[in-house]
Amino acid sequence: MRIATLVAASPVVSYSPASGFGIGGAGNVAFYRGLPEATRISSGVGSLLVTTKEQLLFNAKLDVSAPHNRWVFHGDERLYWTSQDTYGLGTSTTSAEAVNAKYNFFRFNESLFRQVRPNLYVGAGLLYNIHNNVRPDEDSASAWPDSPYIDYSTQFGFDLDSQTSAGLSAHALLDSRDGAINPSRGFYVGLDYQLFFEGFLGGSSNWQQFNYDLRTYFRLKGDARHKLAFWFFGNLVTGGTAPYLDLPTTAMDTYGRSGRGYGQGRFRGQRLLYGEVEYRTTLTRNGLVGMVAFLNTETLSNEQTGERLFDSFATGAGLGLRVLINKRSKTNLCVDVAWGREGSHVYLAVQEAF
Repeated sequence: MRIATLVAASPVVSYSPASGFGIGGAGNVAFYRGLPEATRISSGVGSLLVTTKEQLLFNAKLDVSAPHNRWVFHGDERLYWTSQDTYGLGTSTTSAEAVNAKYNFFRFNESLFRQVRPNLYVGAGLLYNIHNNVRPDEDSASAWPDSPYIDYSTQFGFDLDSQTSAGLSAHALLDSRDGAINPSRGFYVGLDYQLFFEGFLGGSSNWQQFNYDLRTYFRLKGDARHKLAFWFFGNLVTGGTAPYLDLPTTAMDTYGRSGRGYGQGRFRGQRLLYGEVEYRTTLTRNGLVGMVAFLNTETLSNEQTGERLFDSFATGAGLGLRVLINKRSKTNLCVDVAWGREGSHVYLAVQEAF
């Protein structure tokens, strides 16, 4: 049974440090697969953008709950013809080390969860990530032979043109939030273990990664006009050797919203720990306009140089404006300005960062 389907779609202009300005279309659909009082709202977010950095980016994210939340499906699909500055590993790298790489990136990550207790789920997933046609942009051609991507890939015997990570995942999830799109209370605890296999769907190597994702939300007033949100996560390669572009990195979470203050891929390493706190409030009584203030930090390791977690940090902070575009699902249009240790960046997006 599907109840109360709500759709918001519009042309969009986006901006992020890694992509520049983007023009295209985006949509958000929110619906219930069961009675609203017994079933969490489901959502899908999709976008297609062409950017000033000659990128074509397609994203589709799904979060679907069956009646009474007995089953939950999460999907993360990305089709990118894109580019990204690459750096050495760890948090201590400098912006002067950047070498721009162009590549195609296709991701299909699907997970299915079964409720075993109220708010508690276990599940499994299929993971597929491929980066191919990896090459330098014109301005980076001379630096490419000594780039971090080439050095790492050559050291560990990876194909320089195409690298694939494919495998399976096991999940445990505890979710008491009052909604996944813009929660005002509750908590989220996600644990997953990923196993990638050489030869499986063209996989380039055997490796494993453990991820945790902790989020909690507090109302500072009963009407939810003032809230605090906390986010902590870790991406930790626990064995084997991951391809360079699949190593844990800044802003490669599901919605690409971590590390505001830095561009996607700015920091990369075998292990990543991240923390963020955000204050959220509405500026109008009807909730149409709001604002946020946030502070985040991350630390990454580099096994090749001996840099460990907590040896250095990359910290960002910023302010954001919110405009409500879907009242039932509480979906906001988000405009953020964030400062990191190398300057400021602007971000335009749909839906809260976490």
